[in-house]
Amino acid sequence: MTVLRAVGTRSTWRRLPDWLKRLSEIGVSPSDSEELRLRKAVLVLSSTLMASLAIVWVATYAALGLWVSAAIPFAYQVASAASTYTFARTRRYRLFRRSQLWMSLLLPFALQWSLGGFRTGSAVALWGFTAPLGARLFVGARQAVPWFAAFVGLVAVSGAMDPVLSARAPDVPGGVVVALFAMNVVGVAGTAFALLQYFVRARQRALAALELEQAKSERLLLNVLPAPVAARLKEQEEVIADACPDVTVLFADIVGFTPLCERLSASDVVALLDRVFARWDQLAAYHGVEKIKTIGDAYMVVGGIPLPREDHAEAIAEMALSMGPELVRLGDETGHVLRLRIGIDTGPVVAGVIGRAKFIYDLWGDTVNTASRMESHAPLGGIQVTEQTFERLEGLYEFRPRETIDVKGKGPMRPYLLLGRRSEHQSPTVHNLRERTARAADERRSPAAPRPPTLLGVSSPQLSRPDA
Repeated sequence: MTVLRAVGTRSTWRRLPDWLKRLSEIGVSPSDSEELRLRKAVLVLSSTLMASLAIVWVATYAALGLWVSAAIPFAYQVASAASTYTFARTRRYRLFRRSQLWMSLLLPFALQWSLGGFRTGSAVALWGFTAPLGARLFVGARQAVPWFAAFVGLVAVSGAMDPVLSARAPDVPGGVVVALFAMNVVGVAGTAFALLQYFVRARQRALAALELEQAKSERLLLNVLPAPVAARLKEQEEVIADACPDVTVLFADIVGFTPLCERLSASDVVALLDRVFARWDQLAAYHGVEKIKTIGDAYMVVGGIPLPREDHAEAIAEMALSMGPELVRLGDETGHVLRLRIGIDTGPVVAGVIGRAKFIYDLWGDTVNTASRMESHAPLGGIQVTEQTFERLEGLYEFRPRETIDVKGKGPMRPYLLLGRRSEHQSPTVHNLRERTARAADERRSPAAPRPPTLLGVSSPQLSRPDA
């Protein structure tokens, strides 16, 4: 908070005249923080101002022939100048600060005692209050308490001594007493008001800067965790873990990316991956699914987490069908051949936040492993789903069954390739591989027009639609 306050006040000192700016930089070291620079500058300027104002008391009391009373503010001027000069040469800030605070506390009371107490002295002891104020500003809140206690103690001593001192008070004209009293009140009040204004404005700047930093931290947190999970993390300290009985997990992997990395520079590799994942992030946000993480050039996303939704399988299917064309467009823009494989499974998972220094929201369970296996066994450009996912989507999408494959940790499985969304008036269709091959052979023998091109080895639902 204090650093933010110092940074927020830096512009004030930049607006000072050159000679005043040079004066404020007395005793500043290159290694000083902005906050310490500010405190040094304020102390130098305030002590210089008070020493300059002391000429009023020196001239007034010297004109009245009160040489002892005139000598006290003059001694303060000399001592303050010597203290400032020593600080400029040695840069011993603590010594400079301590000497200024002691002079501000003691000399006003000494001057008042020499003038015969509160009345004749025009309550000049009020200037001693600048010592605890300065301690609060230059030292700290806790350290300012003893200084305030010392000021109260000196006021009490002065009150007890006042009857004795007033009996021997010099003859000071009433107009001078009133004028100096008014100047003392206005001077001390003005100093207190200026410091209060400084603290209020600094607090406002600090709060504004803190709100800005909190907003940045919030955005960074939301880049790591889903919004509902981030809200729970801020409200509770216990482990965040949820059993999710029905979700759909998608794994996508850019095929051949490792050889591509060997041909590109490090910056080009990172830039390319950033563009790919940024576009997939936009797709995830559009389809209302949750990106979990990236692992190298692999991308993991889930539907139905952290907020449950009944159409999570459909949302993931739409996401999968959008990822391939988006990757093709990016490949055209960059001149690289980019292809992918996608694996999808539906079922229960465990979701939670792990880590202390670095948070991560992750998923665990057989559904996650099976989706990953579907991706690794998928054909180039294919979207391979398990039977569980197929059963959720067969009424809405077109599929092609694959031959049984042996999946590590699962055994024989019969996966399906997701081809695209069927039209509103088209009955559900599962394309048989042999029928599809025979039809393709007939078409090659037929003089009919060629079929439209495919994207990533899978017929695009926008470009071609297999017959029912």
